[in-house]
Amino acid sequence: MSTSVSTSSLYDRAHMQKVLETALLVAPEPLSLASLKILFAEEIPGALINELLEEIQQSWSGRGVELIKVASGWRFRARLEMQPYLERLNPERPPRYSRAVMETLAIVAYKQPVTRGDIEEIRGVTVSSQIIQTLKERGWLDVIGHKEVPGRPELLGTTKQFLDDLGLAGLAALPPLQELGNMVLPGSGDAATE
Repeated sequence: MSTSVSTSSLYDRAHMQKVLETALLVAPEPLSLASLKILFAEEIPGALINELLEEIQQSWSGRGVELIKVASGWRFRARLEMQPYLERLNPERPPRYSRAVMETLAIVAYKQPVTRGDIEEIRGVTVSSQIIQTLKERGWLDVIGHKEVPGRPELLGTTKQFLDDLGLAGLAALPPLQELGNMVLPGSGDAATE
């Protein structure tokens, strides 16, 4: 069986990089390896696409945007040092979350899967159902099962959206728990605002 596509055009790295780069620049969401493979009529090995992505990543070093790998795929994003400039274009502030919401999210991220009771035991206060609902609506938490005890409470875990929003490829990329402990002042909790 002969093919009309020559091997040289199939593996024309510069052209394939251009196609990948273009798709990633215009995509509103991260693109998975499977999605990137669909760009090509021919079957391209995943290892080759990963190689090309790493080359694109290197070619963008030192620029205002960077190509990163997150939980659900690859995407371009503005480098952190560019954020102050970009904020001038859209002066709206992102939603601010209470300390209780952030503590709950941190507990789930580092101890998952956890139940609401587990979170309450760690925090030492009751966790409002509104806190859990806020994190679910944001797309950061999801029910990943039920604990096999009476009442079968929900087991909560973080989502790929959570990792994508933080620019992380996986939970292993979270900062060490000790670093987080140093950022929070002991005894400054405010249970009244929950």
